[in-house]
Amino acid sequence: MIKLEQIAGDHSLWNDPLHAHLVLKEKKHIENKLTAYNKLVLSFDDYVELSNFAIKENDIEFIRSIEQGWKKLQEDARKIQIECLFTGDTDGNDCFLDINAGAGGTESNDWVSMMLRMYLRFSESMNFKTEIIYLLDGEEAGIKSVSVKICGQNAYGWLKTESGVHRLVRNSPFNALNKRMTSFASAWVYPVINDNIQVVIEDKDIRIDTYRASGAGGQHVNTTDSAIRITHLPTKIVVQCQNDRSQHKNKAEAMRMLKAKIYELERKKQNEIINNQNAAKTDNSWGYQIRSYVLQPYQLVKDLRTNVETSDIQRVLDGDLKKFIYASLVHFDTLI
Repeated sequence: MIKLEQIAGDHSLWNDPLHAHLVLKEKKHIENKLTAYNKLVLSFDDYVELSNFAIKENDIEFIRSIEQGWKKLQEDARKIQIECLFTGDTDGNDCFLDINAGAGGTESNDWVSMMLRMYLRFSESMNFKTEIIYLLDGEEAGIKSVSVKICGQNAYGWLKTESGVHRLVRNSPFNALNKRMTSFASAWVYPVINDNIQVVIEDKDIRIDTYRASGAGGQHVNTTDSAIRITHLPTKIVVQCQNDRSQHKNKAEAMRMLKAKIYELERKKQNEIINNQNAAKTDNSWGYQIRSYVLQPYQLVKDLRTNVETSDIQRVLDGDLKKFIYASLVHFDTLI
């Protein structure tokens, strides 16, 4: 921190505006961590003093109130502990989240809409800002595919282990006989790439298509062909953006998504090479089932990587994912 303050105080820093921005961003990030830690220490001291007073006075209501405060303090401490694991180059970045329906038709489309709500609620609880970049409705109900931009400190760090296949088991609301059905949807989380990370995309390697936004994914249903689809021919990666009336803005956002996906793909390839394609590492790869959500005949959410589970499935679907995210972050950190 002292070194960063010295660098930030050097007027020559602004000879390179991009470098200056990154230095100040890192400085602010560390300052926020120190502030949170100091606040936690002060709160701990306060609760120790209040607890001793409440016990001495034998004030039952006050003791119960303090118990709730201790729980909140433990949660804050856990959050700080987890954020210390965010040491990757892109862990502090904003991120994109893609959710796509698997086999199962309307059932899987409805599951995508449930997952979208779950992640939007989680993001809200973390004070992250969200923006739906692209959305394709299902024919009868639900959503076939959706891309969301999630902005906030450590957004990618918090969500990076959510990539994989999510399985839902329930009695179908779309079946006249209310049969039990299994649905699948895949999530892919990848970081927004900062300007200091170079991802070269040649014009000959991409195909750009324009079309008319026709669903609920954009802020408006456009009457012009402002929606953009970009295909990266070497990797077959496809990105789409339709959230703005401006074709230029949609193209710029789609290119950011494409760069982010290519970067994440290359990063994963490098990890596989470095770790000799260690089986434990590839458990978190695209297409791997990471979590099951059973609504009937019993209620259970279980992470298949960490074995963390809960029967309070509604709370999870309402966005309370911290229990699972904590465990998965610690799990994968131990594999490094």
